[in-house]
Amino acid sequence: MHHILVVDDDPMVCMAIEIYLQRHNFQVTIAEGGEAGLRALENGRFDLMMIDIFMPHMRGFESIRIFHERVPAIPLIAMSGYAFANLNSPAPDFLRMALELGAARCLRKPFTPDALLAAINNCLAEYRAAAARLG
Repeated sequence: MHHILVVDDDPMVCMAIEIYLQRHNFQVTIAEGGEAGLRALENGRFDLMMIDIFMPHMRGFESIRIFHERVPAIPLIAMSGYAFANLNSPAPDFLRMALELGAARCLRKPFTPDALLAAINNCLAEYRAAAARLG
């Protein structure tokens, strides 16, 4: 059974992801915020991490960079629901930037359960293939 760490400051998002993934035979650890996520990472063994890009006390890409540096071998899915109030101004592509910082995949909130499962399964398959190549 794959163990997934979900780090998000929104308890409703955490609960929805946890319930859905448990129904699909994943073990899930929830961490509400960056600091809790780093503590969980120190105390547990995970096959995949899902990290929200924008959380209090660990803003923006700091979280993606820190989590990826701590365990670069574990695939990381960055999540973001950030929206701009002014739709006429050019918006930075936060999800593309997350990929450059080490995220394996990105999901824009709100995402569908199918998109969530596909991103997780693709990351895990790529991780297994890379591990097999390295012997």
